[in-house]
Amino acid sequence: MTGPLPARDALRSPWQPQWQPGFMQLGPAFGRELPPRPLPEPYWVGTNASAASLLGLPDGWQQSPALLQAFTGNALLPGSTPMASVYSGHQFGVWAGQLGDGRALLLGETAGQEVQLKGSGLTPYSRMGDGRAVLRSSIREFLCSEAMHGLGIPTTRALCVTGSPQLVQREQLETAAVVTRLAPSFVRFGHFEHFAARRQPAELRQLADYVISRYYPECQGATEAGSRQQYAAFLQAVSERTARLLAHWQAVGFCHGVMNTDNMSILGLTLDYGPFQFMDAFDPGHICNHSDHQGRYAFDRQPSVAWWNLHCLAQALMPLIDDAQAAEEALESYEAVFGDAFLALMRAKLGLRTPREGDATLVQQLLVLLAAGRVDWTIFWRRLSHAVGPGDFAEVRDLFIDRAGFDAWLLPYQELLAQEGRALAADLMLKTNPKFVLRNHLAEQAIAEAKLGRFDELQLLQTLLARPFDEHPGFEAHAGFPPEWASHITISCSS
Repeated sequence: MTGPLPARDALRSPWQPQWQPGFMQLGPAFGRELPPRPLPEPYWVGTNASAASLLGLPDGWQQSPALLQAFTGNALLPGSTPMASVYSGHQFGVWAGQLGDGRALLLGETAGQEVQLKGSGLTPYSRMGDGRAVLRSSIREFLCSEAMHGLGIPTTRALCVTGSPQLVQREQLETAAVVTRLAPSFVRFGHFEHFAARRQPAELRQLADYVISRYYPECQGATEAGSRQQYAAFLQAVSERTARLLAHWQAVGFCHGVMNTDNMSILGLTLDYGPFQFMDAFDPGHICNHSDHQGRYAFDRQPSVAWWNLHCLAQALMPLIDDAQAAEEALESYEAVFGDAFLALMRAKLGLRTPREGDATLVQQLLVLLAAGRVDWTIFWRRLSHAVGPGDFAEVRDLFIDRAGFDAWLLPYQELLAQEGRALAADLMLKTNPKFVLRNHLAEQAIAEAKLGRFDELQLLQTLLARPFDEHPGFEAHAGFPPEWASHITISCSS
């Protein structure tokens, strides 16, 4: 990297971040330094005190005009040298070649978090894009990243969204916005694919050594630094983190929608919220992305797609591992780790603390019933959580078309509850099965209000989704069945 950018955009900020060496120090092969492009008349759309605490932002930071400018990309925070990183990847299973941060800039790393602006203008990697994000997609990412955090699912975080009246062309004209998001690292599978594809083994090794040293030190301790075994251990660790992430997605009914290798976090975080959806009616084959014409990223395919993506990562790491069998062995644990993690999560959703031999069968039989009746995923689990204590399952039974089938499933389940203790089971379930998730229609309502300059609904959703397992009396409508019009909402890669 070449040092600080010109001071024309520097500002006096109430926050003086202590920038730390990190990804930005790897060298010019890893990205390009450039300033963000300004937007006119910025305004706050949403701010997040929880994420702000990670950075040590001062009280009242949301009232700072200087920080409003900084988080819109109109000025530089003191000492910041923004950069766009370069990566490559497979998109919808096809090699797409060089990609990169086409609308994002890394401001730097502070307090163990990388701070990134998304929607901050053209970069050398924008390809045919305009480098901007729109208000609609920015609100969706802001809310969903924090919803996932509230659910205890590994994710990037969202510090704030700022808006501008500047128009951006998508399917229609929309107004621009910028999301400031945080993560310990934004390195993706595609970063490794990039240097492997370009036959740059020195940079590939430099990146792998950096990531291992910073985020996977256990791989250093197990083997000699720089050895083939270390890189194989790294691949296995990434594989297992990814497996556990996918188990969380499947247990909560989350559809990512665009699991390209450039959207896969090397840290096992949920990354890049575009055409995502929390399922309403349970449909294992549900396709949430209107752009996914072949259904590659359908809900029930997500675990296998992640495994396919990990094979792409393994191929990228082959110059370092240099042993095809070792690479294959590093991925062998994925299926077992995913299966064990998913079953443990489903067991908890059922209130069962003690593993038993027939648990997998019990879960599978239930999933078949839920799919056959297209039962609402979130409402079913919450109703079941409330029914277990008193032992009255009438409202749960009413959700099913095949009530005889549900009754047959319920008999062995009730026997397990008797062994576990109903009160203990209910307590676990109410802490495991959320009452509130970010359904598409709730996001649409908040977006519609925000377009009119009203942000109360967005703030309300923030509150509900930050503590999704709480009852929040008075807001039952936000936990109810989706309206009929919700089934007509379409989301695509531009979302």
